[in-house]
Order: sequence, then structure tokens, then C-alpha cells
Amino acid sequence: MMDWTDRHCRYFHRLMSREALLYTEMVTAPALVRGGALHLLDYNPQEHPVAVQLGGSDPDELAAATRACVGRGYDEVNLNVGCPSDRVQSGTFGAVLMKTPELVAECVAAMREAAGNVEVTVKCRIGVDDQEPEEVLPDFLDKIGAAGVTRATIHARKAWLQGLSPKENREVPPLNYDLVYRMARDFPDMSLSINGGVATLDEARAHLAAGMDGVMIGRRAYHDPAPVLLDADEAIFGAAPGGDSAHDIARAMLPYIERHLAAGGRLHEITRHMLGLFTGRPGARAWRRVLSEGATKPGAGPALVEEALAQVPEGIAAEAQTV
Repeated sequence: MMDWTDRHCRYFHRLMSREALLYTEMVTAPALVRGGALHLLDYNPQEHPVAVQLGGSDPDELAAATRACVGRGYDEVNLNVGCPSDRVQSGTFGAVLMKTPELVAECVAAMREAAGNVEVTVKCRIGVDDQEPEEVLPDFLDKIGAAGVTRATIHARKAWLQGLSPKENREVPPLNYDLVYRMARDFPDMSLSINGGVATLDEARAHLAAGMDGVMIGRRAYHDPAPVLLDADEAIFGAAPGGDSAHDIARAMLPYIERHLAAGGRLHEITRHMLGLFTGRPGARAWRRVLSEGATKPGAGPALVEEALAQVPEGIAAEAQTV
């Protein structure tokens, strides 16, 4: 989720779930190795467990990037073989690599050697363009498994690299959950997670019951995070419920916001990730309006968040799609 799940977003999400594994936005290996953009690896220690997602197609460069990530203390290094955006394709990484599984195997082998004890994982599609997923996906998993990968996340859609936008690639190609379930049965030595179209914890539990080892929720957790993350620890991980409300989470962000502003940051860099916190609740539109209109103004700070929070009554359950 390039340009979305930055460090401020992840800190915000971690306040809602202690157990969920968080992923960075995709960071390209060339940016780290050739561009020296190591600031892209910055994160708050409170984000753990957190995985860094890399994009690239050169084994040596990915190995160097992996060493940098491991040096920063990430819990996992993930190779993206699923993103269909044009800027990713032009760099010969992302979903286009589904066409060259041998190269992906070389990349992850080099990354594993560089990672030491830190796990290297893969996120992929079921295929791209005119590939036959029933043939391509098992072969892909075979090859990365032979290179030592034991955990992968599969977006249960094809990616069409020509003719569909990245947004359309998340919605138009049909989901094929049954194929991913079959891979979980056929590759029992691999831990496979499913991604794509998952909107609720009930749906996540259904995928787990069908034999998946994990479930990745992306944009729904971003745009409407409270129903997904506030209950995840209890519903998915069997942990004690946190008991925090969405109002509690908003208030818990205030010290973080103060520190960011004191370091020279801007309020909107954080609050843009908080706009969906009250989706479906009375006052949600006013919450978004106050933050959207005010957070970019000079001097905007925690008082604006408190003003926005006052627009949302406490103790009223969400009413989906009513505001």
C-alpha cells in the first residue's frame, strides 16, 4: 500500500491491536541501495511486530536492502510480487515477476542469506495476464519453497498488467479463494495467508476455518480500521480484549502528535490516516471535515483533533453507511 501505510499509519494501527502483524508500504531496493534513502526504513519501536516490504528484481540489490532492513530491527522482510502499478512494472518488480519465478527464487535465496535469523516471505498474485493460475501458482510456490521460503501471502486475484489500473486490479479480476485454499492443502509445509476482498473479522475467521494460516486485510483496515483492529486481538488471536474505544485511540494519538510537531512535522501527515476512525458513526462526517479542512493550516495541532473528536458522540454504535 504505497503512500498509505507509512510509519504514522502503523503507529495509529498498533494502538488498536497488539497482536496483528503490520506491514510497511513497499520500499524499493534501488531507493535504499542506490538512492541511500534509508529514512524510508524509519519506524517507531512500538510498531513491533512489523514487517518491511521490499520491491526489486536484482538479487544482489535485494540482499543489500535486506541487510539494511535487518539492521534496523524489522521482524520480517517481505518481497512484493503482487503490486500491479505502472511505476512498479517499469522497475521490473511487483506482479510482473510472476512471469519469472526462477528470478524470484534467486532473489529470495539471496535475501535469506542476507537476513540471518529474520524470516523472508513473499506476497504474490495467483497469476498475471493470460497465465493459467491453476498451473502458474503451484509452480511459483514450488520454486520459492525450494529457495527456502516457508511463508507467503497470496492475493486471490490475477493482476492484469495492461488495461486495468491498480484500483481496478483490486476489484475487477474475480477472486479465486478456492484455488488458494487448495494451495494450503497441497503445500502443508508452507504457511499460507490469503488476501483480497476481506472486509470483516467474520470473513477472516471463515478463511482460517477453511485451512488458511493467516489473513491479510489491507484497504478495509485502512479506511474503516476500528471494526477490524479493535476486536482482532480477541476474535482472531484469542487474547484478552483491549477494551479501548475509537475515542480512546484518538486521544492516545495526542502525545504522538505533539512529539511529531515538536520535531518539525505537520499535523496532516498523521491525521490523514485517522479520517476513517469513525466510519459509520454519527458525527463521522464532521470528524472528517474538521480534520481535512484544518490539519494543513499553519499552527494546527492537538486542539484541532480534540475539536474534531467533540463532533462524534461517545457510546453510540456504528451505523454503517449512514453518515
